[in-house]
Amino acid sequence: MAIQPLANEKALLADVAKGEERAFSELFKGYGRPLGAFVLKITQSPELTEEIVQDAFVKIWMQRERLAEIENFSAYLFILCRNHTFAALKKLASERLKAIEIESGLLEEMDMEGLDNPAEALRERIEQAVSRLPEQQQRVYRMSRYQRMKHEEIAAELGISQQTVKKHIQLALQFIRREAGDKGNIGAVVILTTSLMLR
Repeated sequence: MAIQPLANEKALLADVAKGEERAFSELFKGYGRPLGAFVLKITQSPELTEEIVQDAFVKIWMQRERLAEIENFSAYLFILCRNHTFAALKKLASERLKAIEIESGLLEEMDMEGLDNPAEALRERIEQAVSRLPEQQQRVYRMSRYQRMKHEEIAAELGISQQTVKKHIQLALQFIRREAGDKGNIGAVVILTTSLMLR
């Protein structure tokens, strides 16, 4: 699968290398969905797909100073996502096998080794921030990001307007990104709180 490079890719990459969050968000918006469509064909899981694509972009953000060394960014991004996909599927298969062995009494339960993945620690920080949101904001955010419900679906279920749903999500994102992000990782936090909306 070839990913069509963005017209302004070089300018965006130069800005991302300087740590500009806006450019990084634009890069994610431009490449996130095509990558998500590719990964989804392999995983058949929107949740796992979103996690894989987000993790790939977190890695890019964490290594943004090296972007100038990459000659073909769209190809690099595709390979990075493909490798993350296979690593995630391998880990999932290993966990399932271990669970079967534990149930069979062949092994004592033990923690699985995670992928060498900076996104996991950030996800924990984000979850801590989410748990500190006001009750209604937290509920709306979880329905939007975790249950992948559309604004109109959330509005109908909670008996509020779509504008109120949008406002709750905006306020929640501002709080989460302020609480979980710092100068070095804010771009990664933005990506981890952005939904690909693959359904």
